[in-house]
Amino acid sequence: MPPALLRPMLATDVDRATEMVLGHGWGVRRDWLAYAATSDRCVPLVADVEGQIVATGVGTINGPAGWVGSIFVAPGHRGQGLGLRLTEAIIDRLESAGCRTLVLVATDEGRRLYERIGFEVQTRYRILQAVGLPPAVQAAPEGIPAALPDAAGVRAFRDGDLDAVLALDRDGTGEDRGHAIRRFASADSARVSQGADGRLDGFVIRAPWGGGATIARTADAALRIVTARRRAAGPDGRVRVGVLDDNAEGLARLGDVGLRLMWSAPRMIPGDALAWRPEMIWGQFNHAMG
Repeated sequence: MPPALLRPMLATDVDRATEMVLGHGWGVRRDWLAYAATSDRCVPLVADVEGQIVATGVGTINGPAGWVGSIFVAPGHRGQGLGLRLTEAIIDRLESAGCRTLVLVATDEGRRLYERIGFEVQTRYRILQAVGLPPAVQAAPEGIPAALPDAAGVRAFRDGDLDAVLALDRDGTGEDRGHAIRRFASADSARVSQGADGRLDGFVIRAPWGGGATIARTADAALRIVTARRRAAGPDGRVRVGVLDDNAEGLARLGDVGLRLMWSAPRMIPGDALAWRPEMIWGQFNHAMG
Protein backbone atom coordinates (compact mmCIF):
# COMPACT_ATOMS: atom_id res chain seq x y z
CA MET A 1 0.00 0.00 0.00
CA PRO A 2 1.48 3.39 -0.94
CA PRO A 3 2.11 5.83 1.93
CA ALA A 4 -0.61 8.34 2.74
CA LEU A 5 -0.04 11.94 1.68
CA LEU A 6 -1.01 14.49 4.31
CA ARG A 7 -2.41 17.67 2.78
CA PRO A 8 -4.85 20.49 3.58
CA MET A 9 -8.52 19.62 3.39
CA LEU A 10 -10.13 21.64 0.61
CA ALA A 11 -13.78 22.59 0.30
CA THR A 12 -13.97 20.08 -2.56
CA ASP A 13 -12.83 17.31 -0.15
CA VAL A 14 -15.66 17.82 2.33
CA ASP A 15 -18.19 15.45 0.76
CA ARG A 16 -15.69 12.60 0.42
CA ALA A 17 -14.34 13.16 3.93
CA THR A 18 -17.90 13.18 5.27
CA GLU A 19 -18.67 9.89 3.51
CA MET A 20 -15.52 8.30 4.93
CA VAL A 21 -16.36 9.38 8.49
CA LEU A 22 -20.05 8.45 8.23
CA GLY A 23 -19.31 5.15 6.52
CA HIS A 24 -17.42 3.95 9.58
CA GLY A 25 -20.10 4.86 12.09
CA TRP A 26 -18.72 8.15 13.43
CA GLY A 27 -21.80 10.22 12.60
CA VAL A 28 -22.53 13.09 10.25
CA ARG A 29 -19.72 15.65 10.28
CA ARG A 30 -20.40 17.55 7.06
CA ASP A 31 -21.34 20.95 8.51
CA TRP A 32 -18.36 20.91 10.84
CA LEU A 33 -15.88 19.88 8.14
CA ALA A 34 -17.35 22.46 5.76
CA TYR A 35 -16.73 25.17 8.36
CA ALA A 36 -13.21 23.91 9.06
CA ALA A 37 -12.36 23.86 5.36
CA THR A 38 -13.41 27.49 4.89
CA SER A 39 -12.30 29.15 8.14
CA ASP A 40 -8.93 30.87 8.39
CA ARG A 41 -8.89 29.90 12.09
CA CYS A 42 -8.99 26.17 11.33
CA VAL A 43 -6.27 23.82 10.13
CA PRO A 44 -8.03 20.85 8.48
CA LEU A 45 -5.95 18.02 7.03
CA VAL A 46 -6.70 14.82 5.17
CA ALA A 47 -4.65 11.72 4.52
CA ASP A 48 -4.86 10.87 0.83
CA VAL A 49 -3.93 7.49 -0.67
CA GLU A 50 -4.02 7.63 -4.47
CA GLY A 51 -6.95 10.06 -4.42
CA GLN A 52 -8.88 8.30 -1.66
CA ILE A 53 -9.37 10.12 1.65
CA VAL A 54 -8.57 7.66 4.43
CA ALA A 55 -8.20 9.96 7.46
CA THR A 56 -9.00 13.46 8.71
CA GLY A 57 -7.81 15.81 11.44
CA VAL A 58 -8.62 19.39 12.38
CA GLY A 59 -6.84 22.03 14.42
CA THR A 60 -8.54 25.23 15.57
CA ILE A 61 -6.70 28.43 16.45
CA ASN A 62 -8.41 30.14 19.39
CA GLY A 63 -5.88 32.87 20.09
CA PRO A 64 -3.36 31.46 22.60
CA ALA A 65 -5.02 28.04 22.56
CA GLY A 66 -4.97 25.51 19.75
CA TRP A 67 -7.45 22.65 19.70
CA VAL A 68 -6.73 19.27 18.11
CA GLY A 69 -9.61 17.00 17.11
CA SER A 70 -11.65 15.14 14.50
CA ILE A 71 -8.86 12.57 14.13
CA PHE A 72 -10.64 9.85 12.15
CA VAL A 73 -8.68 7.02 10.49
CA ALA A 74 -10.41 4.44 8.30
CA PRO A 75 -10.11 0.97 9.86
CA GLY A 76 -8.04 -0.43 6.99
CA HIS A 77 -5.37 2.21 7.56
CA ARG A 78 -4.99 1.96 11.32
CA GLY A 79 -1.94 0.60 13.06
CA GLN A 80 0.41 2.45 10.71
CA GLY A 81 0.96 5.60 12.76
CA LEU A 82 -1.35 7.67 10.58
CA GLY A 83 -3.30 9.16 13.49
CA LEU A 84 -0.04 10.21 15.14
CA ARG A 85 1.25 11.75 11.90
CA LEU A 86 -1.95 13.79 11.54
CA THR A 87 -1.83 14.89 15.18
CA GLU A 88 1.79 16.00 14.97
CA ALA A 89 1.21 17.82 11.67
CA ILE A 90 -1.70 19.74 13.20
CA ILE A 91 0.35 20.57 16.31
CA ASP A 92 3.16 21.96 14.14
CA ARG A 93 0.72 24.24 12.35
CA LEU A 94 -0.94 25.40 15.56
CA GLU A 95 2.39 26.22 17.18
CA SER A 96 3.49 28.07 14.04
CA ALA A 97 0.30 30.15 14.36
CA GLY A 98 1.34 31.22 17.87
CA CYS A 99 -0.71 28.83 20.01
CA ARG A 100 1.07 28.43 23.36
CA THR A 101 -1.38 25.90 24.81
CA LEU A 102 -2.70 22.83 23.04
CA VAL A 103 -6.02 21.25 24.04
CA LEU A 104 -7.79 18.06 23.07
CA VAL A 105 -10.47 15.72 24.35
CA ALA A 106 -9.27 12.15 24.22
CA THR A 107 -10.89 8.76 23.91
CA ASP A 108 -9.61 6.06 26.23
CA GLU A 109 -7.68 4.55 23.32
CA GLY A 110 -6.27 7.87 22.17
CA ARG A 111 -5.19 8.97 25.64
CA ARG A 112 -2.18 6.65 25.64
CA LEU A 113 -1.01 8.02 22.29
CA TYR A 114 -1.34 11.62 23.42
CA GLU A 115 0.51 10.94 26.66
CA ARG A 116 3.44 9.65 24.63
CA ILE A 117 3.77 13.01 22.88
CA GLY A 118 3.57 15.14 26.00
CA PHE A 119 -0.14 15.68 26.74
CA GLU A 120 -1.34 15.39 30.33
CA VAL A 121 -4.85 15.10 31.76
CA GLN A 122 -5.99 18.49 33.05
CA THR A 123 -9.59 17.68 33.98
CA ARG A 124 -12.61 15.80 32.58
CA TYR A 125 -15.69 16.82 30.66
CA ARG A 126 -18.99 15.40 31.91
CA ILE A 127 -21.70 15.32 29.26
CA LEU A 128 -25.16 15.24 30.82
CA GLN A 129 -28.56 14.92 29.17
CA ALA A 130 -32.19 15.53 30.09
CA VAL A 131 -35.54 15.31 28.39
CA GLY A 132 -37.14 18.55 27.24
CA LEU A 133 -39.93 20.30 29.05
CA PRO A 134 -43.45 21.46 28.19
CA PRO A 135 -44.18 25.20 27.99
CA ALA A 136 -43.97 27.01 31.31
CA VAL A 137 -47.75 27.32 31.51
CA GLN A 138 -48.10 23.54 31.75
CA ALA A 139 -47.32 21.36 34.72
CA ALA A 140 -44.07 19.42 34.68
CA PRO A 141 -44.57 15.77 33.64
CA GLU A 142 -44.04 12.91 36.04
CA GLY A 143 -40.38 12.39 36.86
CA ILE A 144 -39.40 16.03 36.26
CA PRO A 145 -38.48 17.95 39.44
CA ALA A 146 -41.11 20.50 40.32
CA ALA A 147 -38.60 23.06 41.64
CA LEU A 148 -37.04 23.92 38.28
CA PRO A 149 -35.27 27.25 37.87
CA ASP A 150 -37.28 29.51 35.62
CA ALA A 151 -36.00 31.00 32.37
CA ALA A 152 -36.70 34.63 33.29
CA GLY A 153 -34.23 36.97 31.63
CA VAL A 154 -33.33 34.57 28.82
CA ARG A 155 -33.96 36.12 25.42
CA ALA A 156 -32.83 36.01 21.81
CA PHE A 157 -29.40 37.38 20.95
CA ARG A 158 -29.25 40.90 19.55
CA ASP A 159 -26.44 42.48 17.53
CA GLY A 160 -25.72 44.84 20.40
CA ASP A 161 -24.91 41.86 22.65
CA LEU A 162 -21.82 40.85 20.68
CA ASP A 163 -19.17 42.67 22.70
CA ALA A 164 -20.56 41.39 26.01
CA VAL A 165 -20.73 37.83 24.67
CA LEU A 166 -17.14 37.99 23.43
CA ALA A 167 -15.98 39.31 26.82
CA LEU A 168 -17.83 36.57 28.71
CA ASP A 169 -16.35 33.95 26.44
CA ARG A 170 -12.79 35.19 26.98
CA ASP A 171 -13.32 35.23 30.75
CA GLY A 172 -14.62 31.67 30.79
CA THR A 173 -12.34 29.94 28.29
CA GLY A 174 -9.18 32.05 28.32
CA GLU A 175 -9.36 31.73 24.53
CA ASP A 176 -10.38 33.84 21.54
CA ARG A 177 -13.34 32.11 19.89
CA GLY A 178 -14.53 35.26 18.17
CA HIS A 179 -14.25 33.62 14.74
CA ALA A 180 -17.02 31.16 15.66
CA ILE A 181 -19.11 33.51 17.78
CA ARG A 182 -19.26 36.16 15.05
CA ARG A 183 -20.12 33.49 12.49
CA PHE A 184 -22.86 31.71 14.40
CA ALA A 185 -24.47 34.11 16.89
CA SER A 186 -27.85 35.32 15.64
CA ALA A 187 -31.38 35.79 16.93
CA ASP A 188 -32.22 32.30 15.63
CA SER A 189 -29.18 30.44 16.95
CA ALA A 190 -28.26 32.16 20.22
CA ARG A 191 -29.84 33.06 23.54
CA VAL A 192 -28.48 35.28 26.29
CA SER A 193 -29.25 35.53 29.99
CA GLN A 194 -29.74 39.07 31.24
CA GLY A 195 -29.30 39.59 34.98
CA ALA A 196 -31.39 41.81 37.25
CA ASP A 197 -28.83 44.60 36.77
CA GLY A 198 -29.35 44.47 33.00
CA ARG A 199 -25.93 43.03 32.21
CA LEU A 200 -25.44 39.76 30.34
CA ASP A 201 -24.39 36.94 32.61
CA GLY A 202 -24.57 34.02 30.19
CA PHE A 203 -25.17 32.83 26.63
CA VAL A 204 -25.66 29.75 24.47
CA ILE A 205 -24.81 29.60 20.76
CA ARG A 206 -25.77 26.73 18.49
CA ALA A 207 -23.58 25.89 15.50
CA PRO A 208 -25.06 24.26 12.36
CA TRP A 209 -23.69 20.87 13.38
CA GLY A 210 -25.34 20.95 16.82
CA GLY A 211 -23.58 21.44 20.10
CA GLY A 212 -24.30 24.41 22.29
CA ALA A 213 -21.35 26.60 23.31
CA THR A 214 -22.48 27.90 26.69
CA ILE A 215 -20.76 30.28 29.08
CA ALA A 216 -22.37 31.55 32.28
CA ARG A 217 -20.94 33.67 35.05
CA THR A 218 -23.04 31.92 37.73
CA ALA A 219 -24.79 28.60 38.15
CA ASP A 220 -28.12 30.43 38.38
CA ALA A 221 -27.57 32.00 34.94
CA ALA A 222 -26.55 28.65 33.48
CA LEU A 223 -29.60 26.88 34.85
CA ARG A 224 -31.89 29.57 33.45
CA ILE A 225 -30.37 28.93 30.03
CA VAL A 226 -30.70 25.16 30.43
CA THR A 227 -34.37 25.52 31.38
CA ALA A 228 -35.00 27.75 28.36
CA ARG A 229 -33.33 25.17 26.11
CA ARG A 230 -35.40 22.34 27.60
CA ARG A 231 -38.63 24.27 27.08
CA ALA A 232 -37.63 25.01 23.48
CA ALA A 233 -36.87 21.30 22.90
CA GLY A 234 -40.27 20.17 24.21
CA PRO A 235 -41.11 16.89 25.96
CA ASP A 236 -40.05 14.83 22.92
CA GLY A 237 -36.63 16.47 22.70
CA ARG A 238 -33.35 16.08 24.50
CA VAL A 239 -30.85 18.65 25.78
CA ARG A 240 -27.18 18.06 26.54
CA VAL A 241 -24.68 20.13 28.46
CA GLY A 242 -20.93 19.71 28.89
CA VAL A 243 -19.54 20.59 32.32
CA LEU A 244 -16.04 20.16 33.69
CA ASP A 245 -15.15 18.27 36.87
CA ASP A 246 -13.99 21.60 38.33
CA ASN A 247 -17.63 22.73 38.46
CA ALA A 248 -18.83 20.69 41.44
CA GLU A 249 -21.72 23.04 42.17
CA GLY A 250 -22.92 22.90 38.57
CA LEU A 251 -22.79 19.12 38.41
CA ALA A 252 -24.78 18.83 41.64
CA ARG A 253 -27.43 21.33 40.59
CA LEU A 254 -27.84 19.80 37.14
CA GLY A 255 -28.38 16.44 38.79
CA ASP A 256 -31.02 17.98 41.05
CA VAL A 257 -33.10 19.09 38.04
CA GLY A 258 -32.93 15.77 36.23
CA LEU A 259 -29.82 15.77 34.03
CA ARG A 260 -27.97 12.46 33.93
CA LEU A 261 -24.44 11.56 32.90
CA MET A 262 -24.13 10.22 29.34
CA TRP A 263 -20.35 9.99 29.00
CA SER A 264 -17.14 11.62 30.09
CA ALA A 265 -13.70 12.14 28.60
CA PRO A 266 -10.40 13.68 29.68
CA ARG A 267 -9.33 17.15 28.62
CA MET A 268 -5.59 17.00 27.93
CA ILE A 269 -3.04 19.78 27.46
CA PRO A 270 0.62 20.64 27.23
CA GLY A 271 1.98 24.19 27.23
CA ASP A 272 1.21 27.36 29.15
CA ALA A 273 -1.65 27.44 31.64
CA LEU A 274 -4.68 29.33 30.34
CA ALA A 275 -6.22 32.15 32.35
CA TRP A 276 -9.65 30.51 32.33
CA ARG A 277 -12.58 29.83 34.64
CA PRO A 278 -13.75 26.25 34.03
CA GLU A 279 -16.79 26.71 36.30
CA MET A 280 -18.16 29.14 33.68
CA ILE A 281 -18.17 26.50 30.90
CA TRP A 282 -21.48 24.66 30.43
CA GLY A 283 -21.37 23.52 26.80
CA GLN A 284 -19.14 23.32 23.73
CA PHE A 285 -19.25 24.03 20.01
CA ASN A 286 -17.57 20.64 19.66
CA HIS A 287 -14.47 18.88 20.94
CA ALA A 288 -12.22 20.10 18.15
CA MET A 289 -12.96 23.78 18.83
CA GLY A 290 -13.95 24.05 22.48
